[in-house]
Amino acid sequence: MSIVDDIPPIEDQAYEEKVLRSFVRGGRLVRIPARERKKRVILRWLVETVFPDAAPVEERDVNMRLALVYPDVSSLRRYLVDAGMVTRERMVYRRAVPLPADPEVSGAPAREE
Repeated sequence: MSIVDDIPPIEDQAYEEKVLRSFVRGGRLVRIPARERKKRVILRWLVETVFPDAAPVEERDVNMRLALVYPDVSSLRRYLVDAGMVTRERMVYRRAVPLPADPEVSGAPAREE
């Protein structure tokens, strides 16, 4: 079980925006929140920023991407993996959460054409 499994999904867009305004300035993370609910918002933002697609990313490249956002890259990697948002296998990281365009994420039913 990950450290954030017991935290309900955040559905309040205003809350997420408030957390992002408080912890992200100029595209950089100011500090890592102590509260798990706020940390989850930041981790979601990190996944979107560092892993914009489902392509595998070498650890060296993950470190470079994370360093653009926050200096403590090892903590961020660990939080993302522990939260189950990113998987790691042999120093290759992959996004584990669905891409935003997926119907499961938006809650909208899939359209058939």
